[in-house]
Amino acid sequence: MLRRMLLSMLLPFLLFYALPVGAVEKEERTWQDEIIYLLMVDRFQNGDSTNDLEINTQDPLAYQGGDFQGIIDQLDYIQDMGFTTIWLTPVFSNEAGGYHGYWIENFYETEAHFGTIDKFKELVKEAHKREMKVMIDFVANYVGPNHPWVADEAKKDWFLEEKAEVEPMWFQGLPKLNHANPEVKQYLMDAAVWWITETDIDGYRLHAVNEAPVDFWKDFSKEVKAVKDNFFLLGQVRSDNPQDYLQYEKAGIDGFLDYPLHQPIRKAFAKPDASLDELFAILDKGQEIYQQPSFMGAFFDDHEMKRFTRDMVENNEFPGGRWKLALSFLYTIPEIPVVYYGTEIAIDGGEAPDNQKMMNFRSEKELVDYITRLGEVRSQYPALTKGNLTLLESKNGLAVYKRQFEDETIVIAINNTTEDQKVSLTADQLENDKELRSLIGTDMSRSENGTYQFVIKRESSDIYKLENRSGINYFFVFSIFAVFLLFSLFMYAAWKRGKRRTTS
Repeated sequence: MLRRMLLSMLLPFLLFYALPVGAVEKEERTWQDEIIYLLMVDRFQNGDSTNDLEINTQDPLAYQGGDFQGIIDQLDYIQDMGFTTIWLTPVFSNEAGGYHGYWIENFYETEAHFGTIDKFKELVKEAHKREMKVMIDFVANYVGPNHPWVADEAKKDWFLEEKAEVEPMWFQGLPKLNHANPEVKQYLMDAAVWWITETDIDGYRLHAVNEAPVDFWKDFSKEVKAVKDNFFLLGQVRSDNPQDYLQYEKAGIDGFLDYPLHQPIRKAFAKPDASLDELFAILDKGQEIYQQPSFMGAFFDDHEMKRFTRDMVENNEFPGGRWKLALSFLYTIPEIPVVYYGTEIAIDGGEAPDNQKMMNFRSEKELVDYITRLGEVRSQYPALTKGNLTLLESKNGLAVYKRQFEDETIVIAINNTTEDQKVSLTADQLENDKELRSLIGTDMSRSENGTYQFVIKRESSDIYKLENRSGINYFFVFSIFAVFLLFSLFMYAAWKRGKRRTTS
């Protein structure tokens, strides 16, 4: 009887303190909560030697052997870094030499070098098991230079007279599709719908949106979004003017790679002592112009341009430290972080194909660990995905800003200078009589006389959570003591009962 009574008293305490502090019901994930990892299929991981068809690892313009199985093999690696979505370069069947995926030969087949459609379905399924999403490139503007349609007289009006002229080099001279032709339009929409229904992918990155008519994208968006709830369209509009995005956003494309922000952030973080003021001005402007600014994709580089690491190398800077600073900014602004494969090991590379080297999984882990921690923090605190941004201080390369959502406040400090910087924040900027606790390191600052003061080391950053002042939690101490006492009594009663049984 005593044993049951003690157990009934002990159990509620054990259950209560087994729960994580501040545990709340997880909100439904939206696309602004995602962290995207962009990888080039052929250059990531060779997981299946049976599809190594005429690969040449000595030729950067030839297939290197990366495939769907290789991605499946590394899904845990990607997930462990905190990435929630993988974006793949085109997976459609390509003409000879089309390792990049943009010389499309058949919209309804996978590239043989990458694997079968069944293997791709397995990839999507395995990603979904890990609660990760899969987005693929959809190219609606061009086909391969020797596509059968090009020589078909019956399909002459499927093409425009002009050829593609955009960079990088693999787009040069490609046949441009005529979206004004109803057959072309319907073919592309049917193919896009087929991939969703057949493989259960979660989104498309739409290449060169501004090279197709707005009316085409309006119908395209309507068609694909009718197939699957929460299907995401991330557009590419090569323009530094936010106004150029509006017509496509109104046509139904959810978000866009943030080209207006792209070059300024590369310039700001490629070397120390650069001002960050322009970055916040661009973000403020985007908040005013875009319908869904939190669906913009912030990025430093991708498969179409030289790697950001090259900028650092050219400035004689250590890439690891610069990348930490840059990624701290990328992960804490109100946009979706898009990270190009190899960033986690600071791969260097110039213009394509030098920027598409085979991934190396046996490198230093310091930057991997940092990215992992950034991912954990961003996913754990809704203020970093849903909160508004307020700039608290910005001068000479130092920036301090806060993200707020409901009753949660996160403060980010970025010191892009070559000297340690002292930061002082007043009660007008942050709620008084609380404390700032680092989510990255061990730093802590308490409000003293209405002011929070802390030091950010040179070329470094930190992320803080505004919390109530810590102190002795007497209720917690008493509860732990009570649990210990009850457990001791329970063990004593069990011992006494056992002793009676052995003596009877």
